[in-house]
This record gives sequence, structure tokens and C-alpha cells, in this order.
Amino acid sequence: MAGMPGFCRDCLRDAQGAPRCLECGSPRVVRHAELDRLTIAHIDCDAFYAAVEKRDNPSLRDVPVIIGGGRRGVVSTACYLARVKGVRSAMPMFKARALCPEAVIVKPNMAKYVAVGREIRERMLRLTPLVEPLSIDEAFLDLSGTERLHGTSPARTLGRFARAIEAEIGVTISVGLAPNKFLAKIASDLDKPRGFAVIGAAEAPAFLAPRSVGTIWGVGAATQERLAREGYRLIGDLQAADETALARRFGAEGLRLWRLARGIDDRRVNPERETKSVSTETTFDSDISDFRALETELYALSRKLSDRLKAAELSGRTVTLKLKTADFKLLTRARSLEDPTRLAHRIFAHARELLEKEADGRRFRLIGVGVSELADLALADPGDLIDVQATKKGLAELATDQLRAKFGKGIIDRGIALDASPRTAAPQPHRNAPEPAEPGPATSRNSPAAAPRRK
Repeated sequence: MAGMPGFCRDCLRDAQGAPRCLECGSPRVVRHAELDRLTIAHIDCDAFYAAVEKRDNPSLRDVPVIIGGGRRGVVSTACYLARVKGVRSAMPMFKARALCPEAVIVKPNMAKYVAVGREIRERMLRLTPLVEPLSIDEAFLDLSGTERLHGTSPARTLGRFARAIEAEIGVTISVGLAPNKFLAKIASDLDKPRGFAVIGAAEAPAFLAPRSVGTIWGVGAATQERLAREGYRLIGDLQAADETALARRFGAEGLRLWRLARGIDDRRVNPERETKSVSTETTFDSDISDFRALETELYALSRKLSDRLKAAELSGRTVTLKLKTADFKLLTRARSLEDPTRLAHRIFAHARELLEKEADGRRFRLIGVGVSELADLALADPGDLIDVQATKKGLAELATDQLRAKFGKGIIDRGIALDASPRTAAPQPHRNAPEPAEPGPATSRNSPAAAPRRK
């Protein structure tokens, strides 16, 4: 290790040879023969949602935290204290509670997470314009040619960046540095949390050989089983295979596997990559068939989705309703709008009409709403010279948003009756609604009409 380039991740001083930093004594030293020549990075926030909640509530700092909710919901994120107990993302909440009964359960606050993610993204863009976001808490970066701008190598620039994010924003990140995106993504997961791992080009084949073929991007459970039937369980098995034979057996996918198995990835970091859709959903504690109860859930989700779109400065042209029946059959219904929207009342009105066609007495365990065909906020919700009432609704909603931002989201709410489409604004007894029905859910958030719990 003598003479191998390295630096201390805590004080950022050069570190060569010694197991600890000679300046501050920290063991968090990164060294690699290719350290100062690599330029492609994958940055991933550590247990992001839970980290933001711990930052904002110091009493949660030393306790296991699970982001999620509901008896039949799933885990969105678990902090590392909960992960030690076996809790994982997408795990059913009842199982997570059984594994870690002492955990504090926090309902997701996506608007807050999006805002923090955007702040981190803006800081990434100060390092390089070549930032390709994958989600609100991870991205690829290409730091080629930034040495003169930052006065140091990309590796040391990333070390400085990680320290600043932790000190100034209050969450931690893990960095993977490599010659390409495939290896950088793998590297960022090697040393979590607060990690900084490097995979060089020279070592890539040997590093990959003993790993499962499921390590390769795009190889899910079904593909993994198919490859195993053909004798390809480890990446080393793919390395030993003939390129032509793989291409003949698996087509273009075979060629891709052959190259990635050797650590070859020519994909560029694409700063033009955009989020394709934004959505939110909830799993009920018990199945629901009543239209009014489903409508109440849909309304809350539409408001939540609208908040996320506004925070991200996005709008969408297609509204999609998602339903899952009691027997786990998934239904999606979509409608394209004339103009993109980010307004809750428009999202709800169109999703509600889609719901009316599906709520025929069947029991549902999940409902969700999303928008796609995303567009810039400047194109959203133009004034309507014909439907003046719709324009007034939009202005009223934006005014309400200002009040909610100032005094809290629970201070005021418009209510379903005001945000339904004009054709259905005056609620009538639905074909599967109980008799006699009230004239629609009350506008108060504390109303008993909102009985079904959301995760």
C-alpha cells in the first residue's frame, strides 16, 4: 500500500501507507491504485427518508426508525438500526413490526424528502453539469475535466462533497467511484453507510467473478432463474462463456451480459434523463368496497401527489388511477389531459371519474394515483377563458397552498365536494353507497368520514 494514492475521508489530508490518518487518526482512509484517474461516480443517500426524519427529530437519533405505516402497508425505508434486525424496504409492515417491535414508525413525508433531495441535487450540479438522477436520493456524476475547476482530483472532490453534505444538510451519503456507471453503482453499495468505495478497471473482472449474476443491472429474479437453468449462476460463468454463444442463446441481452460480466459499460452519464412519472398510493388496513370511502382515500392521495409535484416544480399530462383488488389483481386506468396539471383538484376530479367506473362493489386493498408525461411547471394549468370557474379553483388552491405552507398543512382544506368535477360536484348516492348517504365527506380532516387509515 506504500505509495498508493489515498486520502482521509474525515480531514481530507493525503494518506499513504499507514492504516490510519497520520493527521487526525481516523481509520476512514480510502486508497486505490486508480484513485486519482477515475471520474464516474454513483452517489446514494443512506436510508434517506429515515435520515431526514432523524435529522429533524433528534429524539429519534439512537432508536430504530421505520418509514411506512398501516397494518398492511409496506416499509418505505428503514434506518440501519432497524436493518440490523432484518427490516428491509418493501417488507410488509406487520413483518417489520414483528422483527423490530421497538422501532418508531413514521409516516412518509414525500414533500419534505423531495425538498432535501433537490438541495443535494443542486450541490451535485456545482461539482459537474453531468448529473444523471436516478431518484430523489441518488444520481450518477461524471467529473471528467473538473480538476482545474475544483483544484483536485474527482475522488477528493467527492470526499469533500460527502463531508459537506453531512455537516451542512444533516444526512449521509455513500460514494462509488469507478471507470463506468455499472461498476460505480456496485461500488456505492459496498461500504454503507457513509461509504466511499472504489472499483478500478484492472480489477473489475476478478472482483465480479464470484458474485451472483443478479448483481448485474437488469437481471431480476426471473432472468436469474433462466440463466441458472443454462448454467450461469455466477458472473464468472458468464465470463467463461463464448460471446457468440451468449448472443445466439439470448440475443442482444446475451451481448450485454457478456460485456457487463467483464466490467465493460459504455453508457454515458446522461444529464437529460428525467423522471417519467410521479405517484403515491396507500394500502388499506382492511379491504374497502364503498365508493365514498375509496373517494376519501383518493382525495387525500391527490393532495399528497399535488404537493410533491409542486415541490419538484413539475406537472403531468396523464392521470393514472391504480387499484389492487382483494385477490391481488392490479388495475390501472389512465386519462390524458389537454394541458398538464399539478393542481390537486384537477388530479382528483379526473381520477375520481376513473374510480367511478371501477368501484362496482368489488373490494380493494390498495389505491394509488399518479401523473406521467411530465412537463415544466410553466406549461401547467393555463387560464381557461371559457371555464372561468376552473380558473378560479386553481387560484383558490394556490392561495390555500400559501396558507398551508405558512401555518401548517392541517390548517385548511377545501374538501372533496369543492374539488370534484363540475359534473359530479354535488355528491349523489352511489350505486354501492350505504343508504341514506350524507351529502359527501365533510371538509374537516378530523371528520369520521375519513375512517380508513392511510400508511
